[in-house]
Amino acid sequence: MPARNRLLPRGLSWPLTPTDIRSVLAEEDGTSVPLDFGRLAGEDGVLLTVEWVPQIRGNYGGGIHPSWWETFRIRVAPLPSTRRAAVRQALRTEALPALAAWITAARTAPEGWRAARHSRSWRVADDGTVTWLDDRR
Repeated sequence: MPARNRLLPRGLSWPLTPTDIRSVLAEEDGTSVPLDFGRLAGEDGVLLTVEWVPQIRGNYGGGIHPSWWETFRIRVAPLPSTRRAAVRQALRTEALPALAAWITAARTAPEGWRAARHSRSWRVADDGTVTWLDDRR
């Protein structure tokens, strides 16, 4: 993403690009799964998050527009620019294939699973170890 479009403070970079993410998803998913590149680094170290937003029937959907129901959302958080290269490699190797598998499994999940909100998030430790956490809210 060009620097003029980034809107990030100096010293922060996103570890992944839209092309990185879309390349691991099926071609149709690359255009249908919204990507959100955050402007602030998370205090919890989470760099990549995927979320399933179910259909919400009561109370006007809890403030969520119906066009977002039954969709996935992917968020990428920035990190210090000095860590970008190592973290990018770790995420591309381990987290992105897991992201694609999670979305594929969610598309064929039973109705009970699809009726609730779910998420998975990934972080990379200083030693390059990639860890994930399900349903972090």
